[in-house]
Amino acid sequence: MAADEAVEAFLRGDLVDTGANCDHHGEGHECGHHDGDDHECCGGHHDDEDHECCGGHGEGGGCCGRHAQQLTLEGKNAGKSVRVHYRGTFDDGTQFDSSYDRGETLDFVCGTGMMIRGFDKAVADMEVGQAVDVHLMPEEAYGPKDPEAIITIEIAQLPGSENLNVGERVYLRNMMGQPFPVTVTAKDDDTITLDANHEMAGRELNFHIELIEVQE
Repeated sequence: MAADEAVEAFLRGDLVDTGANCDHHGEGHECGHHDGDDHECCGGHHDDEDHECCGGHGEGGGCCGRHAQQLTLEGKNAGKSVRVHYRGTFDDGTQFDSSYDRGETLDFVCGTGMMIRGFDKAVADMEVGQAVDVHLMPEEAYGPKDPEAIITIEIAQLPGSENLNVGERVYLRNMMGQPFPVTVTAKDDDTITLDANHEMAGRELNFHIELIEVQE
């Protein structure tokens, strides 16, 4: 979302209750509880759509990304419905998501932007039964952090923000009335700083991916 759009939303006081949307790693997703507690953001992320942060990463969707119909990459599995298991970790070894732990696979259409690009690319040429380990730079995951998406405003201009604490994740509404998540990163007696970047923006991610099934 553009910074000016975010500012207008902030000034309208469009503050929405926080939620727990754990989704797969599609591109516009988030996982886990957005309240300052541990998130399960991992696998896949969808864009502004509810996903289980885990499984896949979609370029146009959050944990999984939007369910675009147009192919965004090539590969023998592109355009096909696939089932995968995956485990996501940061470079320090901390696990942020795992379909294995949930006991259910991540299902998505490969190459259509449902997952973040690096995850999608890894699956595009895999064989059923194959397992791979991939390291994704931010550009192939949730992108770099955008400093313009971090805004400090007067608490008085955003009713309800006086009750928020640093680390909490809440939702605002954009000009289209669609909710988008922000994280409280700083607060004093008069101002509050909100970060609209994706929780995983700027992070390098590691995925262990196992292709379970491909449906022709």
